[in-house]
Amino acid sequence: MRNAAVLDTTTQDFLTINIADQRFGIPILQIQDVLGDQNVTTIPLAPPEVAGSLNLRGRVVTAIDVRRRLGLERMEDEDSSGKKSMGVVVEHHDELYSLIIDSVGDVLRLKDDDFENTPPTLDPLWRNISDGIYRLDNDLLIILDIPKFLGSVDE
Repeated sequence: MRNAAVLDTTTQDFLTINIADQRFGIPILQIQDVLGDQNVTTIPLAPPEVAGSLNLRGRVVTAIDVRRRLGLERMEDEDSSGKKSMGVVVEHHDELYSLIIDSVGDVLRLKDDDFENTPPTLDPLWRNISDGIYRLDNDLLIILDIPKFLGSVDE
């Protein structure tokens, strides 16, 4: 007979991304693609967090600078180690967006029981785009709420 506790445990998979030494998680089912450094065409008069647009297999994709969206300094085109930015493509309201990030981490399978509400001490801007958190060994994984994160961009 199987252990009933094992059967009741549900999990979700998250792609971890790194922004300025902070790990964020995006539900894997919301990810369309992961891109290396891309040529982004600037869009005149776009909001500051809109880095521009790029072509992904014939589709126009809006590139969002996640650092700017989170109120952080822009990452240089190439950091001192030679590492360039990356993009994680998500879909929102039938449009594709490439979230320009510092780097991609691992895919983590996390138990729903370990999920916590966003702490009130988190920066208000970050709290408004967070769906909640997971406490990892020595780290805090902030789960991005993609509709909230992109909400002000597509209005």
